[in-house]
Amino acid sequence: MNRSLDDQGSATLELAILGPGLLLLLALVIAAGRVEVASSAVEQAAASGARDASLARSLTQARTVARQSVTASLGQQHITCQGLTVSVANSGFAAAPGTPATVRVDVTCSVPLSDLGVPGLPGSRTLRASMSSVVDTYRSR
Repeated sequence: MNRSLDDQGSATLELAILGPGLLLLLALVIAAGRVEVASSAVEQAAASGARDASLARSLTQARTVARQSVTASLGQQHITCQGLTVSVANSGFAAAPGTPATVRVDVTCSVPLSDLGVPGLPGSRTLRASMSSVVDTYRSR
């Protein structure tokens, strides 16, 4: 087969042009996947916080336990938050003991993008999750 001299090196040139673009696309896909993993970790931490807060005997204890649980859960999954907010809705603890109620825990975590994607990537992403759990019906006052 006879190849024209005009075609020599064209595959190398195409690869040189398309290579960086494909690598950038791959890096963006990996970063998006890492953001989703971090979002899932925040949801799991909120669920853990709600579960632990629902077993508390008072609202003050529920707030303390929820914050500790969320912090521990995020730490186990190697998620570092620049700003972590854990709030516990008090409506479940206003109900009389023996009355079914729920407690809601809201978690807001600002994660640096450099921790999730490519090191040195500027900015951060704020992840939020809200979970509810049934308050222990037989808690005492």
